[in-house]
Amino acid sequence: MIGRNLQLFRKQLNMTQEALAEQVGVARQTVVKWESGESAPDLEIAGRLADALKVSLDDLVNAPDGELEGDRALKGKHIFGLVTVGDKGQIVIPARARKVFHLKPGDQLMVLGEEGRGLALMNAQFFIEAAKEIQYGKQQ
Repeated sequence: MIGRNLQLFRKQLNMTQEALAEQVGVARQTVVKWESGESAPDLEIAGRLADALKVSLDDLVNAPDGELEGDRALKGKHIFGLVTVGDKGQIVIPARARKVFHLKPGDQLMVLGEEGRGLALMNAQFFIEAAKEIQYGKQQ
C-alpha cells in the first residue's frame, strides 16, 4: 500500500523519482523499489517522504488504494469516504475518521453549515472555547 500511495502522491506533485530521492537523501533506485513494493522505507525515511510529498505519515502508509485519488490530500487533511443519512437524520462516521480524531461514543460534535457549500463537524468543546474567546477576549 505504501508503494502505491508514494507513487500517487509523487505524481500528483509532478515530481520525478530522482527529485524525490534527492529530497529524502536516497538513491533513485531505492524509490523505484519502494514504489514497486520490493522494499519499504524505515520510519525515519517515511517521515521525510511524507514531508516531501506534503501529506501526513498516516495517509502515506495507511490510505487505502484509490481513496486519495482526485483532489490532493494535504498534511492534516483527509477524505474519509461517503456517509449515508439514515431515516432519522443519523450518520455513521467512518472508523478511520473516528480513529484519527479520537472520537468515542458520547462525544459531542457541533454541526456547522453554509447553504450551497455543505456541512462540517467540529469538536463541540473547541467550538465553545472559541466562542468564549470571541465574547470575552483571550484569557490571560
